[in-house]
Amino acid sequence: MAVRPSLRGAATYFRKLGPRSQVALCQLPLSLVVSILGLMTPLTWPSLLSSPVYLAGIMLHLLLFVACFVTPWERLRSSAYLVIPVLDLLAIGLLRNGAAPLLPGLAILVVFPVIWLAASGILVRANVVLSTVGPLLIMVPASAVHFPHLTAADLTTLVLFPLMMLAVFLAIRFASANMRVQQRELQALGEELRELLAESRDREKLLITILDATDVAIAAVDRSGRYLVTNNRQRTFRQATGVVDEMPGQGHQLIFGQDRQTMLPPDKRPINRAIAGESFADYLVWAGEEPAQRAYSTAARPLVGEDGQLTGAVVVYNDVTGWVETLAATEELISTVSHEFRTPLNAILGNVDLVLEDTAGLPPDATQRLTVVQRNSERLLALLADLSATASAALKVHPKRTDLASLVESTLNSARAEADRSGVRLAADIPSPLWAYADPLRIGQALDNLVSNAIKYSPDGGVVDISAGTSGNWVQLRVRDTGMGMRTDDAAKVFRRYFRTDSARKAAIPGAGLGLSITKMIVERHGGRVACASDQGKGSTFTVTLPADGPPPSF
Repeated sequence: MAVRPSLRGAATYFRKLGPRSQVALCQLPLSLVVSILGLMTPLTWPSLLSSPVYLAGIMLHLLLFVACFVTPWERLRSSAYLVIPVLDLLAIGLLRNGAAPLLPGLAILVVFPVIWLAASGILVRANVVLSTVGPLLIMVPASAVHFPHLTAADLTTLVLFPLMMLAVFLAIRFASANMRVQQRELQALGEELRELLAESRDREKLLITILDATDVAIAAVDRSGRYLVTNNRQRTFRQATGVVDEMPGQGHQLIFGQDRQTMLPPDKRPINRAIAGESFADYLVWAGEEPAQRAYSTAARPLVGEDGQLTGAVVVYNDVTGWVETLAATEELISTVSHEFRTPLNAILGNVDLVLEDTAGLPPDATQRLTVVQRNSERLLALLADLSATASAALKVHPKRTDLASLVESTLNSARAEADRSGVRLAADIPSPLWAYADPLRIGQALDNLVSNAIKYSPDGGVVDISAGTSGNWVQLRVRDTGMGMRTDDAAKVFRRYFRTDSARKAAIPGAGLGLSITKMIVERHGGRVACASDQGKGSTFTVTLPADGPPPSF
């Protein structure tokens, strides 16, 4: 593999030379050998100085080498330079026959012009003849001396040497042809690679343009945490967090938790979680320091190679500072309004309760109107409690080993009066005791919401049934009603804040659409889940799943 680059380098260097230098370079090896031979002749073979044929051969070689430089090859036909190796055959014939029998081995110099003729790749048929006939003619004068008494050695030389040169010519020719084929293939491959490289660069530019045009920060990292691809917004995030190198998972970084003050340890940072193989979404972090601190909702997905091994991860950062601040302002407003409303409502209820304690002196109409005031004031207080609960992003739960059977019994006792007014029958099938890891106050609140909803959405009577069961390390509570039900697409939205179905609004069923969102919040704070299955006109079933013995792994 190391030879090919050097050959390509030599070929590139050769092509950069002019035609005269190229021809001289091809002639140079033979000229060097002949020059050395000429320098050695006076010292080693002084008798050859009296051979005019030998001296003519040396002079012809020198003239040919000079001709390589002085001939304007660029003005002649492309095959004109082949006259040099043809005349080399003549010069070698003069050398060999002028030095015979002292230096019969000079005939081997024929290999230089034969290689040149074979490697030229032009006038192939003529060059085949020259490469065979030329060596034959060089050997004829030495053998003619013995004619007609030719020896076996003479005949062998006359036949074998030209055949050897023919074999050399063919070997060089085939090798040159193969090299040309390989060169064309390499050129085609190189062109294809250049096109692929250009296409890859265009795609890279397009990808970078698309990434920079998005309104979220994106980073792709390898398993060591080194950045592979980023966009402008991600680079802004890096500057805010103090990351200035290519190893985002290392060093001191200004990334804080949801309290905006506690700096996240390295294993809790988004990129470190991602390269550890975690897949997550809506992971809120704060970046930078006050007053320029920003909130980011992060998500990550792993990159997996063809062998199934983790190769890196893609992490997305969405700046949600405005949303978080708006939510905080909304929660503060709701909390303030709830507090301001609750004080006069409590005063109204207190005074109404005092009046209703002694109704002897009141006319029946006044008592009825006060009862309406009392009922609606209690409803407003309940609504304010729901608003406060949904506005609180820090709803606290304190789970412990709790008997759900007793909670269900309390819920049914509290709801019985409402059920009787609506003509709804309450039923329960709960094993006792039924232990779960739950906050009794919060889960009791969730059960109250579910049962109250079931009664409320059964306006024509029916049955509300509570059942329970266990599955592995989980406990399941099911609240089923035979009421009006809802469409499947509404069942998927029912846990959203303020969501109410069209059928509930048309039926003028009171409510603000907060009870189920509060229930979902409470259950998820326990590490559990709540689901709804419903069929319009046939009722709904809500299933609450809670840990049985202790906090789940994700709790």
